[in-house]
Amino acid sequence: MVRFLIPIEYLAPFEAVTWIGFAVEGGMLLLEILIIVTLVKYLPSINRSVKNSSLPVIFAFWKTVDKLVKPLPIIRIICSEMLMFYYAIAMWRKKLPTGTNVFTLHHKSSLFAMQIMLIHAVILETVGLHWFFHEKSIILSIILLIINVYIVFFLIGDIQAVRHNPVLVTNNKLYLSLGLMKRMEIQWTDIAEVIEEPEQLKQKLSKNTIDFIARDFEETHPDVILKLNWPIPAALIMGMKKEFDQVAIRVDDPLRFKEMIKEKTAKSINYCKPDVYDVEGESN
Repeated sequence: MVRFLIPIEYLAPFEAVTWIGFAVEGGMLLLEILIIVTLVKYLPSINRSVKNSSLPVIFAFWKTVDKLVKPLPIIRIICSEMLMFYYAIAMWRKKLPTGTNVFTLHHKSSLFAMQIMLIHAVILETVGLHWFFHEKSIILSIILLIINVYIVFFLIGDIQAVRHNPVLVTNNKLYLSLGLMKRMEIQWTDIAEVIEEPEQLKQKLSKNTIDFIARDFEETHPDVILKLNWPIPAALIMGMKKEFDQVAIRVDDPLRFKEMIKEKTAKSINYCKPDVYDVEGESN
């Protein structure tokens, strides 16, 4: 930016530094392009692996990407965007997973109502601001239009991700996700305690606790808190990861969920069977 904004005669004493800066930026750009090309090269293999996996797409996709491609930040960002557009566009005809080991998070909440309200607000804002800025700055109006269109796609993709990725209980693991914002895998041997006392559930969640609770217009509390033996990483937006010691969960069928959690944690000491995705309909 300095090179293009300041006249060249004033930069003459710093010409070497300027070209070194261009060289460094050019090298980083080429490296990022090489990484993206590598990702594109493995896309067919990633697609086949996800289709053959018994896990939900949001988990199978990231497992395959981490296996085939180095988990660099730019790769995680690109993959997050790919997954967002996939859910926003390609999941409308897919059947929702159902089964005895599947638990939804959103039916007893106002999550979708809030998301739809946001979509309407963004669309109205797009129409108003685009018309207002179009007369003053066409470039600014186009930039705002692109940003708002992206926000709409993200909200739609998040809704679809919530619908198609309920809580999944398998023989070895508990798969948790809340749309595109957060996801987590917990082995039954990772759980130290299942907290279900109403007094503790109503307390404010600590900073080392991640919640899988659908947003609501009213104040909500978790149905159960899982206290872990050790910190477990959770994947957040854009593929970022952070470790947590506790997990707060609220589902639409809390009694059956807590009964199954207790059963799995009790049996995990005695045996460990392969994961089976006991879900009716399509899993990817």
